Amino acid sequence: MSAEIFTKRKTIELRKKHIGPSCKIFFSHDPIKIVRARGQYMYDEKGQRYLDCINNVAHVGHSHPDVVRAGAQQMELLNTNSRFLHDNLVLYAQRLQATLPDKLSVCYFVNSGSEANDLALRLAWQYTGHKDVITLNNAYHGHVSSLIDISPYKFHQLSDAEQNQFVHVAPSPDVYRGKYRADHPDPATAYADDVKDIINKAHEKGGKIAAFIAESLQSCGGQVIPPSGYFQKVAEHVRQAGGVFIADEVQVGFGRVGTHFWAFQLQGEDFVPDIVTMGKPIGNGHPMSCVVTTREVAEAFMSSGMEYFNTFGGNPVSCAIGLAVLDVIEKEDLQGNALRVGSYLTELLEKQREKHPLVGDIRGCGLFVGVELVKDRVKLTPATAEAQEIIYNLKEQHILLSADGPHRNVLKFKPPLCFTKEDADLVVEKIDRILTDLEKALGLNLPNTANLENGGCSKKLAAEENGHQHHNGLLHGRESGGQVLQTKCLKT
Repeated sequence: MSAEIFTKRKTIELRKKHIGPSCKIFFSHDPIKIVRARGQYMYDEKGQRYLDCINNVAHVGHSHPDVVRAGAQQMELLNTNSRFLHDNLVLYAQRLQATLPDKLSVCYFVNSGSEANDLALRLAWQYTGHKDVITLNNAYHGHVSSLIDISPYKFHQLSDAEQNQFVHVAPSPDVYRGKYRADHPDPATAYADDVKDIINKAHEKGGKIAAFIAESLQSCGGQVIPPSGYFQKVAEHVRQAGGVFIADEVQVGFGRVGTHFWAFQLQGEDFVPDIVTMGKPIGNGHPMSCVVTTREVAEAFMSSGMEYFNTFGGNPVSCAIGLAVLDVIEKEDLQGNALRVGSYLTELLEKQREKHPLVGDIRGCGLFVGVELVKDRVKLTPATAEAQEIIYNLKEQHILLSADGPHRNVLKFKPPLCFTKEDADLVVEKIDRILTDLEKALGLNLPNTANLENGGCSKKLAAEENGHQHHNGLLHGRESGGQVLQTKCLKT
């Protein structure tokens, strides 16, 4: 069967006709039609190769032959639901649990990160008998109704009246742009104390905390790395209030951070969540996910009297694929590669920060790295339009990168774990050249004074400085045939 059935123009026409308009597409003015992929590369209908720096779903590499083979072979034999006994289900649960602390021993298999997080909330509500949930600002936990309620990344445009009154938002533990920064003597305690204050205020209004939920490393929120000790302190406050701690590993689990298999383990061996959710990389593109919790939480969930059944969750094909992904991570030392290549990538990017005034901060672990762009290292004015210019310019040079964060000014690296040092060299070299051109057009130079990045930074940015208004102007300029930089769109 041909990889391309329709012309690109026809595909666009049919997408507009039959696919919901809220389903957005990358590079909407000139979208890429991808027809195949292998490893860390994707190919369009003309055979043009793109380096994929953003796909944390194809975790062990696009179309990995071992994963494809495992799924196909099991599909030839059997695919059915988990009400029948099958060894794949228990073998995979056993293998998955072996990567986690002992107390996290009970698995529920589902089909997406959203399903996993929704089920995690149900577990928390049933176990605690409480209703209130604390989430982090700029968090994203999924697209179903219960998760939109706890995802400020999505609901920030709603009025207060529309927001769920049982949901409380704590500050994102961002030590670069947040409330407590790197110059604070103990940002972990300060941010955790804010959570404690939220708990106390909820109690004053008659609320009871069911759960605190956090991505182990914030992704959509701008590649935010919580300060060490933050989760332990939060968990103490939450558990004292009768709640549980949910660690969302949907974007960052399975060895991506390099030093550990799970990102929550970065906080230290003394921290163990009550519930862990996982998704995206778990099946290397196959739709599957999982919730892992303690025996106590699972028993409480059963005590409700309601059976939990998921038609496709834990089916033999999904489990065969999940096992193959774990095998490939181990066989090809992809966690080790994430550490080695991620460290190398971070070193390259740090050199760019020393060279380019637009680069405000480099942060990350393994192959989860963020580059925050700012127009002023003291005010931290987000360089939103510039970030978009880099993304579009890289696309024209056949490199796929994305930007996110509340100001859309953080370049996000989260590639397949087979990403190489040569790939890192290539993309950073291209970014270097683009930054040079941007800074020349803007007349930006590095300040002579050292260490301006954190000391004395403004904690509050004026709304007009957030850069969102520049974003559309720049892209429209690109759509109408603009060249490398539409300087009139970038002026502040």
